[in-house]
Amino acid sequence: MEEYNVAGKPRFFYGYVIVVSAFIIMAMWGGLLQVYGVFFKPMSTDLGWTRAITSGAYSLMVILSGLLHIIAGRLSDRLGPRILVIACGFFMGLGYLLMSQVNAIWQLYLFYGVIIGIGSSGTAHAPIMSTVARWFITRRALVTGIVGASMGIGTMIIVPLATRFISAYGWRAACIILGIMALAVFMLAGQFLRRDPGQMRQLPYGASEAEIKSPGSEAQGLSLHEAIHTGQFWMVCAIWLCSMFSMMIIGVHIIPHATDLGISPANAANILAIRAGATILGNIILGAAADRIGTRPALIISSILRTAALFWLLIAEELWMFYLFAVVAGLFGAGAGVLIYPILAELFGLRSLGVIVASSQSAGIVGGAISSTLAGLIFDVTGSYQLGFLICAAFSGLGLVLAWLLRPPSSGGQ
Repeated sequence: MEEYNVAGKPRFFYGYVIVVSAFIIMAMWGGLLQVYGVFFKPMSTDLGWTRAITSGAYSLMVILSGLLHIIAGRLSDRLGPRILVIACGFFMGLGYLLMSQVNAIWQLYLFYGVIIGIGSSGTAHAPIMSTVARWFITRRALVTGIVGASMGIGTMIIVPLATRFISAYGWRAACIILGIMALAVFMLAGQFLRRDPGQMRQLPYGASEAEIKSPGSEAQGLSLHEAIHTGQFWMVCAIWLCSMFSMMIIGVHIIPHATDLGISPANAANILAIRAGATILGNIILGAAADRIGTRPALIISSILRTAALFWLLIAEELWMFYLFAVVAGLFGAGAGVLIYPILAELFGLRSLGVIVASSQSAGIVGGAISSTLAGLIFDVTGSYQLGFLICAAFSGLGLVLAWLLRPPSSGGQ
């Protein structure tokens, strides 16, 4: 499809640059989000901390990032994502550099929970995915899926690298290496972001100038205040909560759980790497499916298979069983993350999409933070993750019910 600028002359569509930049940024952010599980056992063993205390820093990071995510979404809507990503990327890199000096629990909570939490808020979904959504109308779900798949690639690269760095140089040196990588990636890739096509005198992919200016255009959309007065907004919040409650536990606790069962650290790290690889394919498949069959049916399908994977984890004891879990969880576990962005764009338009995404996702972030700490506490009390995994499977099942009850975008919300 040939794209045109506002003057009507054919030119290169800058949205492709947006997709590449967003892909790189989300890959780095996704890898850094998942890598905490690699540091979990070496760090807690070295410093003599319980799993509940160690996972508490991750929960603090997630909660703080979720709260600041709302502010980041609003800043992205008003100022654009470029400055936001560069500034927050600096905090991400700084946090990992400081992590190399941790000797007390307050330092872990400050450096990882607070500083990295601040950095994560502006390098995560709301500013990146809302920016991508503004550049594409046609094939929005597919493009969102492609960018979402970058998180899997980031995990596949960063998790094994961090495992090797820890094995060769120790966990402190590995933190320094990751900090330098984060600074370089966020501050360079962020330079190319632009809030919307208008800044480059272009139109969104698949839109005509008349459609953009029409009164019913989704670019008009709802404000956050208007959106929160709809039942659909709160339904989406609940779906976010169930999805992230059920899946964020995996990034923190799957490696300790697998090594407790006698699986080597390298093979345990491969569980996350395999899940990440499957996520790449799954995000693209779900995005393409949503463009064909609709976002809600695609969300229901992914919720069914995510729930099945979590129940399978309850009986997994051998390596192949963990690998099978990783494949299914990767293909369909992140379905909510890929599909809710286009759902929100269809429901509420693009006017305040960044802050609407961030506000609805905050419920999920809080749920994920609770599940991570709860699982660590359950292990400290019972010596097993079984009850924690069962609770996560139950929440995933509730998310399936909510996805089934969610009304199609065409039936209301605007």
